[in-house]
Amino acid sequence: MLRALAALLCLAALGAEAADFGALKPLGYVNDYAGVLLPQQVAELNAFCSSVEKATGVQMAFVLLPSLQGEPIEDVANLLFRKWGVGQKQNNEGLLLLIAVGDRRTRLEVGYGLEPVIPDGYAGALLRQMRPALRAGDFHGALLSAAEALAARIAEAKGVALERAVPARPRRPAPPQEPPVWLLAAGLAGLLLFAAMAARAQRAARRRRYVEDSPLGAWAWPLVFHDAGFPTRSSGGFGGFDSGDSFGGFGGGDSGGAGASSDW
Repeated sequence: MLRALAALLCLAALGAEAADFGALKPLGYVNDYAGVLLPQQVAELNAFCSSVEKATGVQMAFVLLPSLQGEPIEDVANLLFRKWGVGQKQNNEGLLLLIAVGDRRTRLEVGYGLEPVIPDGYAGALLRQMRPALRAGDFHGALLSAAEALAARIAEAKGVALERAVPARPRRPAPPQEPPVWLLAAGLAGLLLFAAMAARAQRAARRRRYVEDSPLGAWAWPLVFHDAGFPTRSSGGFGGFDSGDSFGGFGGGDSGGAGASSDW
C-alpha cells in the first residue's frame, strides 16, 4: 500500500511539468534527486569518490532521478555528463552512473579517456550485477558495490592503491517490510524539489522565448538567468558546488556516449 502511494505521489509531482534535465546542478559526487539515500550514505559515498579522485584523478558521478519523463536514459546521462563536465578536461577520465528509480533503468556513461579501461562489455556486466540490490530497494548497496568495483579496476589500470573510505556493511538479507515513514518523507521531499526545479526551468524557457522575440535582444538575458536561478557567468563544467570537504566541482570532462544501459 505504501509503495503504491509513493508511486502515485511521484507521478503527481512530476506529471505537471516536463523536466529540464539540463537545468540540474551537481550537489556533489552523489546526486540523489529521488530522495532514496540517507544523508550518512551520501556522505560515505562522497568520501569514497573523493578518495578515488585523489588517488587516480578519475571523477565518478552518481545520479538518482525519480523519473526520465519519457526521455531515453542514454540521452539524459550524456546530457548531464557533458553539462556537468565530469572528469578533468585534459584527460576526460570521468564516469557517470545514472539510476532512474521510477523507470527501473540504469546507465553507466564513460568518458573518452576511460573507454579502454571501462569498455562497454564491462559496463554492461557491472549494471547486471547491481540488479539484485536494486530489486531489493537497496540503492546504497547497489551504488557502493558499483563504486568499489569501478575504483578497483581503475586503480589496477593506473597501478595505484586505494584506501577504503566506506566502512564495510554487514551482508545479510533484510526481511521484507514496508518502507519506513521517514523514507517516504525523504523521497517525497526529493520529488517535490525535483518538480520545483523542473517548473522553474520551464518558466525560464518561456521567458527565453520571449526575450528572443523582444527588441531588447541580448540585453535582457541576465533577467532570464536570474529568474531561473542560474549563475550569469559561464564556465567549462560546473565547479564550486561544494557539498563539504570532499567535493570541489567537476573538471570539464566530456563523453562520446560510450558505456551501457540496463534495467532491473
